[in-house]
Amino acid sequence: MKIMTLFGCILLLVLPLLVSGDSTCNGTSLDNNRDKAKALQFKLVAITSILIASALGVCIPILGKKIPTLRPENDIFFMIKAFAAGVILATGFIHILPDAFDSLTSPCLQKNPWGNFPFAGFVAMVSAMGTMMVDTFATNYYERAHFNKALPVKEDAHVHEVAHEGHVHVHTHATHGHAHGSAFVSDDLSTADLVRHRVISQVLELGIVVHSIIIGISLGASYSPNTIKPLVAALTFHQFFEGMGLGGCISQAKFKSKAIATMVLFFSLTTPTGIGIGMGISSVYNENGPTALMVEGIFNSASAGILIYMALVDLLAADFTSPRMKCNIRLQLGAHLSLLLGSGCMSLLAKWA
Repeated sequence: MKIMTLFGCILLLVLPLLVSGDSTCNGTSLDNNRDKAKALQFKLVAITSILIASALGVCIPILGKKIPTLRPENDIFFMIKAFAAGVILATGFIHILPDAFDSLTSPCLQKNPWGNFPFAGFVAMVSAMGTMMVDTFATNYYERAHFNKALPVKEDAHVHEVAHEGHVHVHTHATHGHAHGSAFVSDDLSTADLVRHRVISQVLELGIVVHSIIIGISLGASYSPNTIKPLVAALTFHQFFEGMGLGGCISQAKFKSKAIATMVLFFSLTTPTGIGIGMGISSVYNENGPTALMVEGIFNSASAGILIYMALVDLLAADFTSPRMKCNIRLQLGAHLSLLLGSGCMSLLAKWA
């Protein structure tokens, strides 16, 4: 949690400095529909609507734990999670990765090396592999830490039970030992699942936050109402659906209230903060400047790799290959339809954003 927050703060500070150094590409601006007053109105509407939509989206699954129908152990939660995973998958493939390719293959960048190698795909691939490594190492680290703390207690409890039941017949004692060991195995499995959900939720939020900062800065720096107007509605739905996906993971992770509040605020405020930064640097920011294109392209590629890996491996594969899903045909059909609906809705938004 601390690492993710620190990375987000560094990104918020460094990105504007990197992208604000370019004034133009080829000495001209490509924005011919500048209207600062009207653009400012749309930006303020965007900050408000995106903030509300983000907060609602991420809070619905978390608060849904108090509603029996929306609890993680119910089938409807599987379908909501499949819908959200489809949204995240489409975000990576349809929204972010194409933008990364456009940025890193722009004619405003030098042909060598940017035009001679598919850097966007390469960075996305490296990012996905890096996410897998972080996912694996972090999960193993937390599991070992928990096991080392819990093991002495378990051993003492087992020895106590053996000593206490020493007078019982051999057959009864063996039965008792078997049941006691099974309880430990069940406890370890539940702890492993909990650790896994916590790692997933934090890595997923990191991938979403990187992209959210970039789109916020791009919107905030624009002076064109024709560009901003369709983005307001599209990004509002975009953040709402992404929030649902993240909120579902947070609800399964069972964080403490303080950690949940931090993650919710971090997600909800990132895009509005990016818009504010974009407004602040709009006089010197040029989205077609070489440095801006390189930074946006690389960060978008990395974000796409993270989201695609998380959606396919940690969200979809884990649920769709679970015994519960395999044994329930109705749940399989519902989850597949939800996945297609989520990815379809998010793909449709690419027409406007």
